[in-house]
Amino acid sequence: MAFHHLGLAVREPERASRFLRGLGYQVGDVVHDPLQQVQLIWCERPDMPAVELIFPSDGPGPLDAILSERSEMIYHLCYESEGALASVEAIKQSGQRVVCVSPPKPAILFGGRPVSFYVIRGFGLIEILERAAR
Repeated sequence: MAFHHLGLAVREPERASRFLRGLGYQVGDVVHDPLQQVQLIWCERPDMPAVELIFPSDGPGPLDAILSERSEMIYHLCYESEGALASVEAIKQSGQRVVCVSPPKPAILFGGRPVSFYVIRGFGLIEILERAAR
């Protein structure tokens, strides 16, 4: 697996976008992902880690509990992989406890490439993004 981006959960995406623009990031448009039940903004700068701003959409979603206690936090780290199942198995073989919280689904932000989410005990939430077919 290779690091891909960090996911930042925010209540106020405008403020987070303004800060990232000030750092020289290119800030994309808002993308609604109904399968993930969130709104997303992709932010990148060639010499810095990419940042995915994640904020609630209409209705209940995965950020409700987290953002009820704070207005922003690093939500997940994303790793790109040739295959999520093989990567998860390798993590388990290293002695880590892995819990799947969202099985692979197509991600609108990444052109339909599958993403899945796992809690790694003692580390936190990771997203695994399948590499594009070549």
